[in-house]
Amino acid sequence: MREDRTTVGVPGDPSELPPEDGPPRPLPSHYSKCFGCGVEHPTGLHMQMAGSGQRVVGSFTVTEHHQGAPGLAHGGVVAAAMDEAMGFLLWLLQTLAVTAHLEVDFRRPVPVGSILELEGGVEREEGRKIFARMTGRLGDEVAVEAHALFLKVRAKHFAPYVQEPAEGPTYNP
Repeated sequence: MREDRTTVGVPGDPSELPPEDGPPRPLPSHYSKCFGCGVEHPTGLHMQMAGSGQRVVGSFTVTEHHQGAPGLAHGGVVAAAMDEAMGFLLWLLQTLAVTAHLEVDFRRPVPVGSILELEGGVEREEGRKIFARMTGRLGDEVAVEAHALFLKVRAKHFAPYVQEPAEGPTYNP
């Protein structure tokens, strides 16, 4: 597998795509400092996902950095995990896109220390629109479900926001 990309939004090398009908293979982070999948983000989600065809699976371990109410994951962090997991579908589709709409239904609390197992895929594509869904389970119970609409963009969409690395600490631990 290739090393983590440092350029925002690069979907990866098509030769590394898993076969459409094969077992899910690990998918790379799109940016090492991404809150969702970046290995260099000290308090991020550090999500690891695998995929093939138009489906992804993976997990998110809830740590003390992700809590809202005492002992429970913050709902916004869980929503971010669902968005990030669906974002991995873009790598499989070999396209750049941004989240235009995200709808999250919380079915049960997600405790700190738990592992939220994620599974989802592309529902359909219509022109620039990509419709996706994701389910998060704690064991056999559905804890959260999400649907999203992503809009395909060109790389120049991100250009105005790319910044030079700051000197010194960049995170508020």
